[in-house]
Amino acid sequence: MNHTDTNRKITLLQATSINMIDMVGIGPFVVIPFVVSQFDNGLFLWAWIFGAFAALMDGMIWSELGARYPLAGGTYNFHRIAYGEKGGRLMSFLFVWQTSIQAPLVVASGAIGFAQYLSYLVDLTSLQQKMVSGGLVILVLLLLYRKIETIGRISVVLGSVVILTICWIIFSGLTHQRHAVHLLPEAGDSFFSTAFMAAIGYGSLKTVYSYLGYYNVCHLGGEIKNPGANIPRSIFISIFGIATLYLLMNYSIMGVVEWQSVRADDKYLVSSFMEMVYGHTAAVVVTVLILLIALSSLFAVVLGYSRVPYAAALDGNFFPIFKRLHPTKHFPYISLLFLCAIAFVFSLFMKLGDVITAILAMRILIQFIGQSAGLILLRLRYGTDKLPFRMWLYPLPVIVSLGIWIFLFISTGWFAIYGISIAVTGAAVYFIFNNPKGKQLVSVVK
Repeated sequence: MNHTDTNRKITLLQATSINMIDMVGIGPFVVIPFVVSQFDNGLFLWAWIFGAFAALMDGMIWSELGARYPLAGGTYNFHRIAYGEKGGRLMSFLFVWQTSIQAPLVVASGAIGFAQYLSYLVDLTSLQQKMVSGGLVILVLLLLYRKIETIGRISVVLGSVVILTICWIIFSGLTHQRHAVHLLPEAGDSFFSTAFMAAIGYGSLKTVYSYLGYYNVCHLGGEIKNPGANIPRSIFISIFGIATLYLLMNYSIMGVVEWQSVRADDKYLVSSFMEMVYGHTAAVVVTVLILLIALSSLFAVVLGYSRVPYAAALDGNFFPIFKRLHPTKHFPYISLLFLCAIAFVFSLFMKLGDVITAILAMRILIQFIGQSAGLILLRLRYGTDKLPFRMWLYPLPVIVSLGIWIFLFISTGWFAIYGISIAVTGAAVYFIFNNPKGKQLVSVVK
């Protein structure tokens, strides 16, 4: 039995917890007002339903690939295998390239959102908010600087806090409903209007972002027990569980708060909702819990992404220093330190603003669209005999998923150009530092 087999310590419960706390960060609490404000007819729940459907379609792709190739790095390995020797090395490098920029951005955006939400409790200056966001990145680093089995247990505790907090919000709203929340158009409205489709496009950019993380176990594939079964199970349990909680939370909150009064820049909608229901003390308590959820999500995000440069370095497609494991705790500590250091810098200089849209624009092209196409190539090349999990109704989920990602990519507007430019720049770097004989990037620059 090799080291990879003996290091499979993460159970199904722990894997699902890691996914869920990645999915539920500060995101849903911050984006609810933005999503509601996009709809002039109160049908905002459809943006969350669309986001769940997109996650389910894409989740089938992740489940099939993750069960078949349970290795550290997730998409890196999927691309490396799917696109062949030359194309695979380029595509996998592009994924690591965009991850080295996008992952710290994700961490920084969560830390910045944490600091902004904290200002509901404490009056913070701009400089103080930056100090809080930077300090949070350091705290996450310290929490993750330990053995993987300890992290699995921490994830279960944090995951429980996430579920209990959202359930409290849902219960509070359902027991204090003041008006109906509509799911069907009223007279004069239509699902097929240009305004509704535009609202779905803009709103779903935020809801899809709030669902992202259902695949985090794939980045930890080499550390999951019984991966052929547990990776797909954890993905689907995460998607269905979080989708149910998101829909009920939105229904509960907006059954108390008038949707017409919600503005896109309402920073503390959930806290204000709890204050309307129970008073200021309850609002303070739920704000503290939301901040703990944000911390939990950063914990899971950094955990998953820290395995990506490590996997690439092991494969000889990234700088060799990233393949170093901690001598006693056996985790990729160089990769972890690097991502947290970049995230720390970003957290000091970034504004939350449109960063969610920018992150999606960067990820859609290389990761999600590239992965959908890669699965088709793998099926054509190897068939389905050795698949521990086969997606249902193939190829329909792949086709639908590609359509959804293209729709969302277009909806990012000019940020789509930003995503394309990152990919083009990465390709240029790859070809510049690889000679015609195919020598690896790291062998040239190390």
